[in-house]
Amino acid sequence: MDHMNEPHRYVGIDVAKGHVRVHVRPDAIAFGCATDPAGLADLLARLQRLRPALIVLEASGGYEAVVAASLAEAGLPIAVVNPRQTRRFAGAIGRLAKSDTIDAADIAHFAEAIRPEPRPLPDEQTTQLRVLLTRRHQLVVMAGAEQQRHDRAETALARRSCAAMLRSLRAEISRIERAIDKLITASPMFCAKQDLLKTIPGVGDVVARTFIAELPELGTVDRHKVAALVGVAPMNRDSGRRRGERHIGGGRPQIRSPLFAACLSVIQHNPPLRRFYLRLTAAGKPKRLALVAVMRKLVCIANAILRTQQPWLHVQS
Repeated sequence: MDHMNEPHRYVGIDVAKGHVRVHVRPDAIAFGCATDPAGLADLLARLQRLRPALIVLEASGGYEAVVAASLAEAGLPIAVVNPRQTRRFAGAIGRLAKSDTIDAADIAHFAEAIRPEPRPLPDEQTTQLRVLLTRRHQLVVMAGAEQQRHDRAETALARRSCAAMLRSLRAEISRIERAIDKLITASPMFCAKQDLLKTIPGVGDVVARTFIAELPELGTVDRHKVAALVGVAPMNRDSGRRRGERHIGGGRPQIRSPLFAACLSVIQHNPPLRRFYLRLTAAGKPKRLALVAVMRKLVCIANAILRTQQPWLHVQS
């Protein structure tokens, strides 16, 4: 067969627990398979014969990870996208019905029309770091809720129960943090990035490690792109003569939450960014808007530091 005359094929995969549904455009090929080793081998064999230009999967709570990893290891071009994007696309083309088969067809149509850029999957160390940081965040949230229950407890027995649970949670947080420390120490690249990022006053281990795990593009893209990736780039809301308020949106919430908390420290301990924050509030900007502006500036500074491989003082000079 003359591969030069083959159509560009776009594949949509709807991933569920234990199985996937696949749709190929423009051939209208549709099939399903399990996500056990035999099913994944069958999926790879079929897709490799089709030579797709792009394969798109939705991020589906982790179920997509093994499928995406298998496709990436086989050298197939894949993009993992936010389900909100594909659902809005389906609504825009008038597709209201929903099933696994229909979803796969909608994802394939999205792949063909939008053509999101394929992005390499994180390596094993980065994946492990993401998992550990996510687990730490879960435990911290649980500990915070338990502390509130302790403070509101109406009996001594209830307080003792909450205190015991808090001790257990804090011990587990410490164990996860030791595992993160060990993982960072084992990687010279992680250590170098962390050391550079922590030269920024107000940036500690959690934010530096979140940048490393969740924003691997840091230092390789321009400031506009990196702000959009995090979700702190202001979006226009204009129509005709109307000039609406700018709002942030999209991006990666797993970065924004620790970044927001970090900026509360940054505006206290980082003089240039503190002056920037105070200048905005003095001009009448709401405090939350000013804090988001600090977040955006901090992301851009971190991007410049990793791009130039120069610490904070050199970037400032």
